[in-house]
Amino acid sequence: MIGKFFKQLTDKPWLPPEQEVVAEINTGAVALAVPPARVALRLFLCVAFVLFSLFSVAYYVRMELDDWRPLAEPGLLWLNTAVILLSSVALQIARQAVQRGNTRTVSFTLTLGGLLTIAFLVGQYMTWGELRGAGYFAAGNPANAFYYLLTAVHGLHLLGGLVVWARTVKRMWQGAEPYQIRLSIELCTTYWHFLALVWLGIFWILIST
Repeated sequence: MIGKFFKQLTDKPWLPPEQEVVAEINTGAVALAVPPARVALRLFLCVAFVLFSLFSVAYYVRMELDDWRPLAEPGLLWLNTAVILLSSVALQIARQAVQRGNTRTVSFTLTLGGLLTIAFLVGQYMTWGELRGAGYFAAGNPANAFYYLLTAVHGLHLLGGLVVWARTVKRMWQGAEPYQIRLSIELCTTYWHFLALVWLGIFWILIST
């Protein structure tokens, strides 16, 4: 009885049955059709955005104190920035190639995007070595500590993304069709775009202060 009562309240007798279905779709009645993985990624990106925002605010607040000494800019940072942007572009091409069903392009650009990301992480580690060789240790100055912290946290996020990327590449090498890994490639691409933008923000903070 109660269910019938509520159904009567929500009925739209002025619409034909097929138009009523369309109306329900337009009002969000099928919102549960969104893949859970996509929802989870959006929530994770929100959390990550808040985390990096807090780090950025703390950076600017801390640099106002007298013991702050600006960090020397490692020359590799410019090259590393170009590399991570290229990795993001490669994954975007892979995402578009999936929609066209171009298996060879998907295979090449997806693999290239991950390899460029690994190259970026190696480059970041090399900047650490360059700074330590010049005497810029984490304990020596708050600016040094923030540099190591920001780059380490960003690198850990990329390493997590590489785990998903590796699984996707493995499925592709095992013979999966592009449409079968479409969601994984889409999620990887979104994640890479986000981290590329985060790195641009970190890079700007480091070179402007």
